[in-house]
Amino acid sequence: MADVADKALQAVPAAPPGGPADFGPVRASDAAAVHAPVFGAVAGAVVLAGCATSPTGIGGLAAPQSGQAAALTPAQASRFLAQAAFGATPESIARVQAIGPAAWIDEQMALPRSQGHVDWLHENDYAHERFRNTVQGTENTLWRKLIGSPDALRQRVTWALSEIFVISIPGLPVAWRPFVAAHYMDLLEAHAFGRYRELLGAVTLSPAMGVYLNMRGNRKADPATGRLPDENYAREVLQLFSIGLLELRPDGRLRTDWRGRPIETYNQETVAGLARVFTGWNLDRFDRNRQDWACRPMAFNRAQHEPGEKRFLGHTIAAGTPGPQALEEALDVIAAHPNVGPFIGRQLIQRLVTSNPSPAYVRRVAQAFADNGQGVRGDLAAVVRAVLLDEEARRDPAADERQAGRLREPIERFVQWARSFGATSNNGKWAIGLTTDAATRLGQSPLRAPSVFNFFRPGYLPPNSELASRGLQAPEFQLVHESSVVAWVNFAQQFVGAGVADVKTDYARELPLAGDAQALVAHVELLLAAGALSGAARQLITQAVQSMPAQTPAQQRARVQAAVHLVLCSPDYLVAV
Repeated sequence: MADVADKALQAVPAAPPGGPADFGPVRASDAAAVHAPVFGAVAGAVVLAGCATSPTGIGGLAAPQSGQAAALTPAQASRFLAQAAFGATPESIARVQAIGPAAWIDEQMALPRSQGHVDWLHENDYAHERFRNTVQGTENTLWRKLIGSPDALRQRVTWALSEIFVISIPGLPVAWRPFVAAHYMDLLEAHAFGRYRELLGAVTLSPAMGVYLNMRGNRKADPATGRLPDENYAREVLQLFSIGLLELRPDGRLRTDWRGRPIETYNQETVAGLARVFTGWNLDRFDRNRQDWACRPMAFNRAQHEPGEKRFLGHTIAAGTPGPQALEEALDVIAAHPNVGPFIGRQLIQRLVTSNPSPAYVRRVAQAFADNGQGVRGDLAAVVRAVLLDEEARRDPAADERQAGRLREPIERFVQWARSFGATSNNGKWAIGLTTDAATRLGQSPLRAPSVFNFFRPGYLPPNSELASRGLQAPEFQLVHESSVVAWVNFAQQFVGAGVADVKTDYARELPLAGDAQALVAHVELLLAAGALSGAARQLITQAVQSMPAQTPAQQRARVQAAVHLVLCSPDYLVAV
């Protein structure tokens, strides 16, 4: 996919209303532009021109299949870490080389969870009533764990799950929503390596999902007024969190009827029947002066529950079945549906490895979902292993340039920079703040998706593009337009040079390389792009860095920052292969 993506970056869609109608690379006259040093124009040229040549893939990346414990090259280890851990450091590369990807995954899964979001909010006095409706603390702790938590694999998977089981802070109009959102992320993290069925149950009864998709306070039908149970959660739990709209084969391809038409997984009657199950639940002892309810599952109120028969997905729950029992029964039916493995598995592949996995790859991951080898269904730890250790994830992407790779989403790029170069908070606040502005920052911020459909759709095809003409999905390209491309160049220049708020790095490992432009660029390329820069891009960046003086400490630091910035702006980096 990388060669096609180069062309897509050259022809990004126009900015949305209010954005600049026309621009040059990192134009200083743009309202959002940062006054750039000498390498700013080069960065703009790199990201907008696509380096003129197509990436050739990562040389020598052919790796053993299924996580066999053979020695990996540094580039292979770095590529694996970009998929599994938001990026690489020299130490993590050495560790993966020493023990192999499979053992590294086992090691990561055995790590204790770091301090939770809710505990951090309490420790930092965000439980005070003056923060009841202020989400600053939650934003800070979300960045804290994405960037600073040592359990990198868990954080990577938690982030992926947050883009499947979506809630959004602006969609939580309730007191103490900072704690509601923080608890939800703690919940996803706790279940990241657990069983899907348990995750589905925890999500269903979480205050965050109850508020976001209206299950909170959902009441039985009232014939006198014509009121019916709210169907919002019933619809989305099927469409987005479990089985999808259309029946799938185990390899993710569509099932069809005798006429060759796709088969729908459910209809309106299914939604109505399931909505009856999701009645009678509400926030547990809600109190706007306390936040403890925000961290408890919703509580059942029998008087508000629909007592009648409930039919859905070919299953019937008998009239009079107690509400909690009906809920458990319904979630069991959903979790057992044959669509869940390929539907959830394919999305995890997209979030971690590649936008267009082959049917065989999806089938192998779905098989791991169906049975972890010990007769357990829905073991997410087994699914994550299957995603990351699959032969398609580990082989040389040049073997299938047509569809290998994915566009790194903006948050992923920023977190990778921070982790790879040791950025940290100098005061423990992690006050990066909102990064949703697409004209000046990332156009994306944790738990700030515009809707339950996430920041982008998994099946998105960029319109009027070569990707679309080849039928190649590119979900993250839904975030790409003229303003966002320029904003990335400018914001990257800002954080590479000065950090963001209290989150900074000193580039202690890179400064000793500043006198050797070629060695410096090779080091930065290894950490960020896993050696995937094309020869033309590498030469252009090296020449730009070489042209800068390196006599004084300030000049050496500028060289390091230039190398990092230019790699971050290269299409060969932006499209992870």
